[in-house]
Amino acid sequence: MSPGLPPLPDDAGLTAYLDAATALHGIPVDPAWRPEMLANMKAIAGAARLVLSFPLDDEADLAPVFRP
Repeated sequence: MSPGLPPLPDDAGLTAYLDAATALHGIPVDPAWRPEMLANMKAIAGAARLVLSFPLDDEADLAPVFRP
């Protein structure tokens, strides 16, 4: 694990975030969907950690335009 990265959220933290976000936006959530929603949030957190852990030199610049 790279230094400076926050820990991955635990189930309680993800559940609290899911509850707060859906309440804030007024999105009704079927209780049957919650396990899948939490699994997706865990996958997104893992992907974000992977991206954030990639070392970049100080000289690295963002590409202004991406072309195939």
